[in-house]
Amino acid sequence: MGKITEILSKAQQRAKEANLPYEGAILPSEAYEILKSAPGARLVDVRTRAEIDWVGKVPGAVEIEWASYPGMKQNPNFLAALQQQVDKESLVLFLCRSGQRSHGAAMVATQAGFADCYNILEGFEGDKSSGNQRNGVNGWRKAGLPWEQS
Repeated sequence: MGKITEILSKAQQRAKEANLPYEGAILPSEAYEILKSAPGARLVDVRTRAEIDWVGKVPGAVEIEWASYPGMKQNPNFLAALQQQVDKESLVLFLCRSGQRSHGAAMVATQAGFADCYNILEGFEGDKSSGNQRNGVNGWRKAGLPWEQS
């Protein structure tokens, strides 16, 4: 368990330094290590159904839209779906395209009593390049972590 403790400690330190209102901010490769090694850890993908269908998904992730496309209107059932599908005592890793929506999801989950919430920095697709495109600068896919496309 030493490696998991070290990863979580780094993630918690990042959150503390950034004054984040949830447990930690974690890199994609660290999140994958946690998922492989920590029993009960859950990855919650908060991207839209369209993103998951067209861009790709993480096998085994719980999929709950934070906002719906088009219009990106916030999902009023997000918290209810999360509470139904994920135990409040679980270590929960939130993922979106770039780390922004998952930040919001981690905040709301923490406020609702989920004590161990982490935002996956960089997200599934990563940051935009200098050409203003998401073409593999960083993120889950760029790190070579497991994903699949429908």
